[in-house]
Amino acid sequence: MVKFAVICASNMNRSMEGHYQLKQHGYNIQSFGTGSAVRLPGPSASQPNIYEFGTPYTKIYADLVLQNKALYAKIGLLEMLERNQKVKQAPQKFHDEYDDFDVIFTCEERVFDAVCEELLNRTGMKSKPVHVVNVEIEDNHKEALVGGKTILELARLIVESKNLEQDMDGIIEDVQDRMPNNLLYMLAFY
Repeated sequence: MVKFAVICASNMNRSMEGHYQLKQHGYNIQSFGTGSAVRLPGPSASQPNIYEFGTPYTKIYADLVLQNKALYAKIGLLEMLERNQKVKQAPQKFHDEYDDFDVIFTCEERVFDAVCEELLNRTGMKSKPVHVVNVEIEDNHKEALVGGKTILELARLIVESKNLEQDMDGIIEDVQDRMPNNLLYMLAFY
């Protein structure tokens, strides 16, 4: 069974939508963030809500409800956190994860760069390939849904492949031609 990971900056919106959609279709999936902390919109642009990775989604939800339930319901954060609670307990940081994956989806070019750099820093001692695919997704709820569908389509084609190393370039081209998200691809090693 292909082992997938999906990664965004905070493991809140884009990666969790991808995780949710892949989980709904029975894929072996985990999700992570690459940021220094989990960042969510706050009462103003200069006052974000910041949480440590590992803070349970239920605790973040309760904190936002106490702060301003109406505001955070209106901008969709409470609904997002309700979805996240159905998927897993808390946001996780990729740099703290040492499990091997066959395919890693990232949701933004700077996250792709951070994941590739982390994999290179792990020195490739196992010589196990990992396909890293960036699906460029704007960080909002609507685009996360669209990006999740692109990730789902990529996963479907990857699982159907009989020879992923040989087929991957064609899979990327095919999905790029049919789906709205820009894609980047790199083969890395554990």
